[in-house]
Amino acid sequence: MKWVLALAVFPLVAADAPHLFYSKSFPGSAPPYVEILLDRSGSGEYKEAPNDDQPLKFQLADADINEIFALVDKLGRFNRPLEAPAKVAFMGMKTYRFENGSEKHEVKFNFSEDADARLLQDWFERIAESEQHLIYLEREAKYDKLGVNRALLLVQSLYDHKRLVAAQQFLPMLDRIAKNETYMHMSRERAAGLADAIRAGK
Repeated sequence: MKWVLALAVFPLVAADAPHLFYSKSFPGSAPPYVEILLDRSGSGEYKEAPNDDQPLKFQLADADINEIFALVDKLGRFNRPLEAPAKVAFMGMKTYRFENGSEKHEVKFNFSEDADARLLQDWFERIAESEQHLIYLEREAKYDKLGVNRALLLVQSLYDHKRLVAAQQFLPMLDRIAKNETYMHMSRERAAGLADAIRAGK
């Protein structure tokens, strides 16, 4: 990715395990393309370009990956259409794909009225939001120390609204900010407090 983070190295998404592919293409939005790959163990990769050879890697909690794959099963592992019959504004073309050995199902849609499809879409949106905020925090920490507090406030908002996914991946960055006296005291305190909350599982 454009911003490579010094994060713990998680195993690559296993090719021989059940895994999910998700992408959203929405030209004109920021970013215009998102791709997420998840395997059954919870290992994940996030990209903002199909040819990105340095994806962000993250690890989902067991409860989260279990909920995601349960939704996939409810959707028949994408063996049926999900597009709503009614005409709606373009919201980005989504692609869901399930693969497990020789089994492979894929579905594309703009908007779905299926409740389970919308719950699954929210999971992918939350993952994308989390990774985008991590990229933004890394960028601000590297290039604009005065902007770090603003980036931390956005992360804090995700956390408070229970939309921060794989929160453990933020810890190295938060610890670095908290311990570095070149950042504003307010930023250091906020980073330390958020790191403590994540570790405590609050």
